Amino acid sequence: MNYKAFVFDAYGTLFDVHSVAQAIQKHFPNKGSQISEVWRSSQVHYFMVRQLIGGYVPFDELTRWALYDALSKNDVEPHEETISTLMKQYEHLSPFEEVRDLQKHYPHHNLTIFSNGTKSMLEPLLENNQLSHFFSLLSADEPKVYKPHREAYAYAQKQLNVGKEEILFFSSNPWDIAGATQFGFHTAWVNRQNQKWPELGIKPSYIIKDLNEIPE
Repeated sequence: MNYKAFVFDAYGTLFDVHSVAQAIQKHFPNKGSQISEVWRSSQVHYFMVRQLIGGYVPFDELTRWALYDALSKNDVEPHEETISTLMKQYEHLSPFEEVRDLQKHYPHHNLTIFSNGTKSMLEPLLENNQLSHFFSLLSADEPKVYKPHREAYAYAQKQLNVGKEEILFFSSNPWDIAGATQFGFHTAWVNRQNQKWPELGIKPSYIIKDLNEIPE
């Protein structure tokens, strides 16, 4: 298949969300990994709930709420100064090592990020990692509809101005792959942890271990 657009989720796919654990560890010794895990799981849970109840709020606000709860659940007092410092770390997440080679390997492809994150979160993240020139950027904050709702993927397709079948969408998140597949994109699940695909009644077009395995 000759795809016209490669579209990537950001958090967990291009960038390691748990690279914040080191910064958390400096504030709360021996709790970095635990807090990071709860932060991410709460973040996903919160935007799913807000989508279901029809109560959209920007992703940065949800991320802050999730951090408050992650600290509280780990018996840490969530002081505002610490919250602000750790939130800033989301602008300094580490990219997975093969991300910098994408443009070199696919110089004639349209590489686009489509994320639930706001542009105010994503633009500094790309700039801090010297990746601003690599990707076009689309945010679910623009239609105010989170992935995995089909309207989010419809927005991305409209902006890309190509057919569904001409888009290959990459994500490490099964819920994201399920949503994109159901909408009609070709999909590649980035299975870095060698996990079993969940029984959702939907399967990705491809399962790959990292972004070095992009199907042509």
